[in-house]
Formats: sequence, structure tokens, C-alpha cells
Amino acid sequence: MKDDRTLDRLVGKLTLEQKVRLLTGATTWRTAGQADIGLREMVMSDGPAGVRGEAWDERCPSALLPSASALGALWDEALVEELGGLLAAEAVRKGVDVVLAPTLNLHRTPLGGRHFECFSEDPELAGRTGAALIRGIQAHGVAATAKHYVANDSETDRLTVDVRASERTLREVYLAPFEAAVEAGVWLVMAGYNAVNGATMTASPLLGEPLKGEWGFDGVVVSDWAALRSTEEPARAALDLAMPGPQSPWGASLVRAVKDGLVPEEAVDDKVRRLLRLADRVGAFAPHHRHRMPVRGSHGTRALLRRAAAAGTVLLSNSGVLPLDPAKLATVAVIGAHAAAPRTQGGGSAGVFPNDVVTPLAGIRARLRGRVRVVHAPGPSLGAPPAPLDTDRCANPRSGAPGVLLRVLDDDGRELYAEHRFSGRQLEPDLPPDARTVEISARLRPQRAGEWSFGVGGFGRMTLTVDGRTVLDGTFPCETDDPAVVHVNPPVHTARVVLASKRPVHVVARRELVPGCGRATIVSAAPPDSDAASALAAVVGAARDADVAIVVVGTTEHDETEGYDRAGLSLGGHQDALVRAVAAVNPRTVVVVNSGGPVEMPWREEVGALLLAWFPGQEAGAGVADVLFGLAEPGGRLPTTWGASLMDAPVTRTRPVGGRLDYTDGLHIGHRAWLRAGRAPAFWFGHGLGYTTWEYETVDTPTKVAAGDALSVRVRLRNTGARAGREVVQVYVARPGSAVERPVRWFAGWAAVRAGAGRAVTAEVEVPARALRHWSEEERAWSTEPGPYRLMVGRSAGDLRWEGTVTVERREVTG
Repeated sequence: MKDDRTLDRLVGKLTLEQKVRLLTGATTWRTAGQADIGLREMVMSDGPAGVRGEAWDERCPSALLPSASALGALWDEALVEELGGLLAAEAVRKGVDVVLAPTLNLHRTPLGGRHFECFSEDPELAGRTGAALIRGIQAHGVAATAKHYVANDSETDRLTVDVRASERTLREVYLAPFEAAVEAGVWLVMAGYNAVNGATMTASPLLGEPLKGEWGFDGVVVSDWAALRSTEEPARAALDLAMPGPQSPWGASLVRAVKDGLVPEEAVDDKVRRLLRLADRVGAFAPHHRHRMPVRGSHGTRALLRRAAAAGTVLLSNSGVLPLDPAKLATVAVIGAHAAAPRTQGGGSAGVFPNDVVTPLAGIRARLRGRVRVVHAPGPSLGAPPAPLDTDRCANPRSGAPGVLLRVLDDDGRELYAEHRFSGRQLEPDLPPDARTVEISARLRPQRAGEWSFGVGGFGRMTLTVDGRTVLDGTFPCETDDPAVVHVNPPVHTARVVLASKRPVHVVARRELVPGCGRATIVSAAPPDSDAASALAAVVGAARDADVAIVVVGTTEHDETEGYDRAGLSLGGHQDALVRAVAAVNPRTVVVVNSGGPVEMPWREEVGALLLAWFPGQEAGAGVADVLFGLAEPGGRLPTTWGASLMDAPVTRTRPVGGRLDYTDGLHIGHRAWLRAGRAPAFWFGHGLGYTTWEYETVDTPTKVAAGDALSVRVRLRNTGARAGREVVQVYVARPGSAVERPVRWFAGWAAVRAGAGRAVTAEVEVPARALRHWSEEERAWSTEPGPYRLMVGRSAGDLRWEGTVTVERREVTG
């Protein structure tokens, strides 16, 4: 590794223009290289759930991990670190140097649209989980990126919102996971779009203090994509790299600002030095990516993802129905549209194209094949917009191969290029010179006759024809500059067309290109909605005749996605009615919830078992089946409190007023807010059942501890069930009579243990010194209040099994 003196020599070889050139991306996903010092370009990629690479191309698939909320539910740093290693292997395979993960923002409100991309409501759990992922990625010479610094916890007006929070709230809650990331050695931190306390994050003093100063972060601060909006303030502040490129407010403007004395050249030198340090860490002074790990085989990847999907699954309730014994089953009814088409990932820039997805229906059938009859009843339509065309129902009209034909045309309608693609969702079609129109066409094979819904997505003039008949023709202006909407998830405009038979029809969608409005083009189609009453009747019949009914319900890509916060938590598409109808005729009803964040479950006490699968990644069905049939323990614990209804939730506000979003809840989010409000949620933070039972026998903890020291809580517990299992022992702290405001109690640490049936085991939970400290705004420093603290040990924030007291004593000052 190059030392600082060597880095300084390299900086000294560069002209001001060359230095500034390094501080803006060369392309959307690449940094600039500099041959004079042997520096190649560095490649970046989105990565929270998978490493996509430089292009949105369904022909170049990626391994798809469970969502971040599912990783938060693992409470297993070793497994998270192993998954970080998988992300690194994927990065090596795709020639990527920097993975834009993890997301360390918090689940402040259940309405947060990007809930699925964040780990937890709690800064301690989010920080430890994020640190584990960072260690796993960076152990192999690939950089991780802690994002989005800071208080970027909701999506409404996310490009402009000014979050107002006290210094103490920032320090103890929202900055805490980023501090843990720096302690783990993260190589990049991404500054968010938002402002905090009046300063936009790309120019925020928080980039200097505490990030680079107090915490000693020696890596690169990169902007979120297109977040940089001015030249001088961010340049004088601690932002280092503007992405994407090559256009940005830096470049010639920054060179001029330095020459005019508005920005010190020393500030530019520091940014370049940091960028070169990153380049050295990822091997960018070598001609090719530095391989520090063997490429993982497909079988090993799938096995790891299957294990992770099961381990993050949370068993919320169980009336003795699970695990299922195949030997005692003759017929299993698998119910719901999500069973055959699960949601495996959230929407937005983090999306990838998985090579293959195991659906819950396929996972259950594979487990029971040849022994048990499996019946699928999809139930009523979910009422979601039509899905993009795909290979299952479409053919290229030119070649006849499964998929679609993508063409780019000039002003006169002449074909500039054409290629076969697998999806009607094309976000980055190549645009040769003189490109004017993007066209996607396909020969659609209708599954049934009736009124179909067709759609085309994008901006500008768009047309849609079906068998030569124009069914949509309009100009649709772009009214947002949110890159997630413009480039990833443009609105889809629909038209209804009656197809009289199952005869194939020729569908053609065209989008004229408009400067500044991206090039993403989507063409979609959906069959006629089934009659809800008859679909429910079919479901009831299947459930009544089955030994067990497994109902899979969840959100759609229009409920949880980057760029939008949620309007509510209820499941759409008659799903509540579906669950209730099944539970009414079969007491052995198991509900599997397929969502990235909390949903309302008004029927939760009416079903035999309730399983939360999150967005489980590509091995969704295999992992769920392993849990259903007892091959794997449902290892997950809730990383976030789930309320019975949105009305009960104490913190819900996501919409700014006058451009400001005040964090008036302060320290009190998640379970802390529920405790302060005196309300009981449906399921507390930390909740999760296994397939065995546990008795907490003894707890051993010190009675005194010096201020600034950690303390250890030793818990002896016994597996009192009939099979081996895993228990997550949790410690909470309270400070009655404190001189400063405190939560009623707060999470302080955990340890997971395993034991066989009847066996005892000891869990040792370290409560770090930071759990007992608070930020003093008067002293602008951390302080630990002396006196008694209550320690509580239990299975969740609402299920405590032991309580004791530890006294914090002032540390003697000698000298």
C-alpha cells in the first residue's frame, strides 16, 4: 500500500487541471483515470441487494441477495459478512471496484419508501449489521460505500428536503451507524441529496466534523448521483468526488474558482489524495482489477442465498402449525399471486436482473414432489399496473425468439440499430448519433381473451399500437428531476384493449427522445382482471379441501420503491379478504408476508402461523420452503417494530412543510417511540419465534462499572424444546431519574446462541460504553452520567425476562 508521502508525490505531479479532472466522474459509473501517474478508471456499481455493473442489461444477470431489511432481521454478523464477500465476488466478476452499499439510513417511519434498502429502526443494530457487510466486501479489495449521509430517511421531496434535527439527535441516532461504518474502515461515504439544518449535504459541515475530523475518516466522500449543484461551497467543504460525469458543476468552474482564490488549492489536493488512496486500496494503479478471492461457483452462491433467505425469515406467530411434516400431508393449497410471482427486491436504482428466481410455489413443489399434491389458486388480481413484457409470453416479431425487439430510429424513422432483448423494460438503450425514437415491439401470446391493459412508460411523445391500431398517443412531460424516476422508474401510461381471442397480437411502443428526460422506455401488458368473487370462491374451495393452506401476500413494486414514500400500510388487491376467507375454512392456514417493510395484518390472530419473508432475493421459494418444512430454523428477529395499524404508529410524518421536515420525535423513533407513547404494537422490535422454547435461567452482570467502560452481561439459558434451535438474547437499558432526556428504554446489544434439545448455553452480551453515554450539546462532547442504570434482558423490546441495576461510577482522574 502507498503511504501518505508517496501519495503526496503523485499529487505533486499533476497540474491543477488534471487534479480537478479526477474529482468528477468520467462516465455515469466510472471515475477518471490519469495515465501520467499510472491510474486507471475505477468502476462503481449499485449494490445493496446485488452488483448490477455498469449497465441495466437483463442479459447480464446478477446474484440477488435478500433485501437490507431482511439482512437486518438476521441478527448474525458472521452471515452478513459472508454475504458481503458474495457482493465482493460479484464485483470482481463484473469488473467493479466500488460497491454502493450499505445504506445506513434508519426506519424512522413505516411509510419510508426505501425501507427495504435500510437495515433497521435502531442505530445499534443498523451500525453493527452495516459494519459486518463492509468488512465482508472490503476484505477482498473491493470498496464499500456507507450511504446516504445523513438523515436521508424518507423519499418525499428527497432532492430538496431540509431535515431539522438537534445535534444530540443526530449524534445519538442518525450519525451513529455511520460512525460504526468508519470504525469498520469503510473506504467511501456517500453524501445524500437532502439538506440538514439548512446546509445541503454535499456542502455540509457534517462532512468535516465529525466525519473527517473527530472520526478520522480517511476515505472518499462521493456525492449521490447528480446531488452536486454548485461549485464553490462543496469544494471548500469536505466533498471529494462528484458523480456522475463528465458534466458537473466542477471542472472548468472549479479550476477558475481555485485560480481566483475562491477555493484553496490545498482543499483540491486533499480531495485528490483521498481519491488516490482509494485507488491504491482497490488496485487501480494496476492495469486490471486486483483479484483477491476465487470466483464463487453458481452452486455455492445459490446455497448461501438460500441459507440467508431462511435465516432472515421471521416467525411472528405459530399455533403449533409449523413446521409442516410432509408425511402427514396429502394435499397442500398454495394461494395468492405472490406465490407464483414473488417480490424479490425493492424498486429503484438498487434493482438488478437475477439469473433465476425460485418462487414460493416452486420451492414448495420441489420439497413435496412425488409425495404430496400441491394446488395453486392465485386469487383475485392485485390491481397493480401491468408488468413489462417478458420471455414467458412474448416473441421477437422479427426472429420469433422469446423476448422483444428493441430498435432505435432516426428523425425519418430509419432504423439505426436493432437487437433482441428479453424484457420490455429497457432503461439504457444504446443511442447512436441521430437517434430520435426508441421502439420496443413484440408478438404477445394472450393467455385468455377479454379486456387487456397495455402500457408504455417514459417521457415526451409516446405511442402504442396493437395489431396496427393506435391505442395510445400523447405527449407526457417530465415534471421531476429525480433520477430514480427519470432513469429507472418512469410513469407508465395505460390503455385498455379488448382481445377477442388468444390469437397472438403485434404490440409496438415508441418513445421520442427529449433532452434531459432520459431514455428509459417500458412496454407492458396485463390480462383481464379475474372476477374477484369467483376467484375468492376458487380459493376457498382449494383451501377447504387441503390439509394445510399456505397463503402468500405482499406489496407490489408500486408500493415500495425509491423516489416515493408510501401512502398507507394496507395490502391492496383484496389480499386481506383473501387471507380471511382461507382462514375461515382451514384452521391450518399459514400466511407468508412478502414485503420490504411493515404492512397491516388485521387477520393476524385468525391464522395458524404467520411468517415474514421480506424481499428474500433469488432463492426466495427455496428458503421459505426450508422454513415451512423445518429443514431450517426461522432465524430472523424483527429489526423494526410492526404496528397493528398506521393509525397506531407514533412516528409517521414524511412530508416536508415549507421545504422542512422537522424530526420533532428526537431520540424517540422505533420501539423508543412506542414506549414513550405507551402503546403496544402488533410485534415489537426484536420479536421472532423459533421451533423450540427457551428458559432464561440466570443472569450475571457487574454491579458497578467505570464511566467510559463497556460491561458484559452473561445469560445462561436452556433449550426446553424437542429440537435444536437458535436464540437471540437482547439487552436493553434505562436511566430512571436522569438529568437529561432519555428514551423509556433503549437497545444496547445482543448475542445469538445455539443449543440442542435440553441443553444449556451461555450468551455473553457486551454492552458497549456508547450505550451508556449521551451527547452534551452544552459541552459539544460525549458524557456519561454517573448513577444507577437499569439493565433488562429478554427476547424483544416488549418481552423482558430479567431486570437488574448497574451503577456507573465517575472515572478517577489521576496525573
